[in-house]
Amino acid sequence: MASLESARSTRAADRASASGATAGIDKGSISARLDRLPATRAIWKLVLLLSLGFFFELYDLLYTGYVAPGLVKSGILTPTTPGLFGTSGIAGFIAALFSGLFVGTIACGFLADRFGRRAIFTWSMLWYVAANTVMVFQDGAAGLNFWRFVSGMGIGVELVTIGTYLSELAPRHLRGRAFAVCQTIGFTAVPIVAYLSYLLVPNAPYGLDGWRWVVLLGGVSALFVWYFRRNLPESPRWLAGQGRLDEADAVLSRLEATVERQYGRALPAPGPADPVTQKSGFADMWKPPYRKRTIMLVLFHIFQTIGFFGFANWVPTLLVKQGVTVTSSLLYTTVIGLAAPLGPLLGYAIADRFERKHVIVCMAAVNIVAGLLFSQVRSAGAIVTLGVVLTLAANIISFSYHTYQQELYPTAIRARAVGFVYSWSRLSAVFSSFVIAFTLREFGVTGVFVFIAGAMSLVIVAIGLMGPRTLGKSLESISH
Repeated sequence: MASLESARSTRAADRASASGATAGIDKGSISARLDRLPATRAIWKLVLLLSLGFFFELYDLLYTGYVAPGLVKSGILTPTTPGLFGTSGIAGFIAALFSGLFVGTIACGFLADRFGRRAIFTWSMLWYVAANTVMVFQDGAAGLNFWRFVSGMGIGVELVTIGTYLSELAPRHLRGRAFAVCQTIGFTAVPIVAYLSYLLVPNAPYGLDGWRWVVLLGGVSALFVWYFRRNLPESPRWLAGQGRLDEADAVLSRLEATVERQYGRALPAPGPADPVTQKSGFADMWKPPYRKRTIMLVLFHIFQTIGFFGFANWVPTLLVKQGVTVTSSLLYTTVIGLAAPLGPLLGYAIADRFERKHVIVCMAAVNIVAGLLFSQVRSAGAIVTLGVVLTLAANIISFSYHTYQQELYPTAIRARAVGFVYSWSRLSAVFSSFVIAFTLREFGVTGVFVFIAGAMSLVIVAIGLMGPRTLGKSLESISH
């Protein structure tokens, strides 16, 4: 019996040594062990898998603007509507998507906190792929908008889950770069969907409207769902937060063993464990230090959406309004779309060197200047050049705030808190799409970009005055 106990003690000591734990397993030690991991292939593989999921998500999210001319051409939608909130136009289609995103983020963001990052990542993807497939076969505005709403719910949940998942798996020294890589891969969906739209939307291959082909091709993501699920571990931080410390230790130990083999030497010792928020609920978002952060992010999301989607979803229609043909506008936007993944790729160089808030403020200022100039030019070269600048600025903002907002809340409420603040961007997009349609009709393209410039000015004020610093800090230390 003594020898059996001795063997058990030896095995336990070996496990503790392999994992780097020095004082038993608790929530703080799990986080400290994660944060000390070097950037080996095993870590980047996790980033890649989540990035591929983000690619398909952005494909489904951003095809809206590119298929809009095709929906008008087919007679299902109209470019503008007689009333401010008419549902028969492009604005109604955009509003349906963002209404679904709003419900998905504000009402369903808690799902990843309750059931885990891995499960919700998988099932929300299946949800929106199925809804988009049904939407393809709609011939009226009502059916089209309803299924776009249902699809938006799944995309909304997925957006929150991927950001939460990635922030918890990436060690703190490469969190910004991990988001930059994720967004670089994700935003390659933009030139791809733009090019497919250029090829397909003006035509009807095999008698099926081109816009329907663009939507159907996005459904290929369903083929990858189970592959993603099989190769992604659950977040050790989430498991530890649920009190499932043995499972968290087992998942992390397997990852540590793989990383150590690739690293070629013993892993560095974990740093001191920062205090972990033990229990949080929705009400904690409105208590210090989170209250100020919540207010800041709500204001930020209300106005940043106008700048991002005001250009991304409307650029083909804006160009047509300026007298450019449908085919030429789609060609221009295809070229502009090539810049989409370059924004976060350029941001990779600064992601973990400069404060996120400072990057957001600077790029918002670039957006204002480039947008106002874009509204005044007519030559193809100027349109493409300024379109590229707008795309780069917007996507650097995007990867920066996706990293930033995930850092500002504790693990226990990260998904639901980010879902809540993020949902305001969806609600903003619902109403701003109608306002942009109205502004386009009454004040032209210049009026639209003046409206966008005002919104981005408020982004600068909110983030610049209220945003805390997070660079190089652990998630746990930022939460206190």
